[in-house]
Amino acid sequence: MWKILKQILHAGIPTEAAPLSEEDEGEEAERIQREILEILGQALTIRQVDAGSCNGCELEIHALNNPYYNIEGLGIKFVASPRHADLLLVTGPVTSSMEMALRRTFDATPEPRLVVAVGDCGCDGGIFGENYACRGAVANVIPVDVTVPGCPPAPIEILRGILKAVRR
Repeated sequence: MWKILKQILHAGIPTEAAPLSEEDEGEEAERIQREILEILGQALTIRQVDAGSCNGCELEIHALNNPYYNIEGLGIKFVASPRHADLLLVTGPVTSSMEMALRRTFDATPEPRLVVAVGDCGCDGGIFGENYACRGAVANVIPVDVTVPGCPPAPIEILRGILKAVRR
């Protein structure tokens, strides 16, 4: 025990560096949200599809609804039906069991539809790649407009990806 205490006293208390600036990130999130709504007009509706992910990306997507980002307060809403959606937000590598469901969701989304693949798995298959149980990237199954890399990407990066898709 004395050896451990001596080591703690010698090394000190290691801590992470403070974030650069939360205010700048919050202002950028508001700017991105305003720009999305200026391009679209009233609102943007998003259908999120989990095609086989580990739920890391979903946690970051859910963070978009917290009071910090508050996208729903600005008119960007998540919907349960693809028939009401303007944009599909797809996470994870497409598993063989989700391939048909993803295609049906894509077909049910009215034109003009946008597709954003979120996370490394959605962009290129991630650590799963392509194999007997996994089709890999979302682009292998449906056309993708924008990819948002990261494992998982930060909520601000997801917002940037949505803005990039909307600008097209």
